[in-house]
Amino acid sequence: MGILGKIFTWWDGATIGTMLWSARKGVHVGTDAQGNKYYRGKKGHPDGRERRWVIYEGANDASRVPAEWHGWLHGSFADVPESFLPPSRIWEVDYTPNATGTASAYRPAGALEKGGQRARATGDYEAWSPEG
Repeated sequence: MGILGKIFTWWDGATIGTMLWSARKGVHVGTDAQGNKYYRGKKGHPDGRERRWVIYEGANDASRVPAEWHGWLHGSFADVPESFLPPSRIWEVDYTPNATGTASAYRPAGALEKGGQRARATGDYEAWSPEG
């Protein structure tokens, strides 16, 4: 996306204004494995809380924030996650993006997008009738 895209769009990464504001008002504290950058405000918030935010690498999708950084963004802990994360487990899987609304979304058997043919009911189902 060119310079005009960065000026006028917000759905595919940060706009130029947001990037300039982050550089001026924030301190970069870390980057996750997907390239998302995390910032904290240089000055305190009037109500005493620290302002924290993320600049996404690519599409703005909140499901792309890893759990540890989500906790940091919401103030669950004060220090950045890399300083106290346990080692990753062998059973942990890599991030997969939210596929809802895309062609790769989950479609169960019988869904209209898969042809709309569902399995016939077996003998364990009896339709209700008002006379019965």
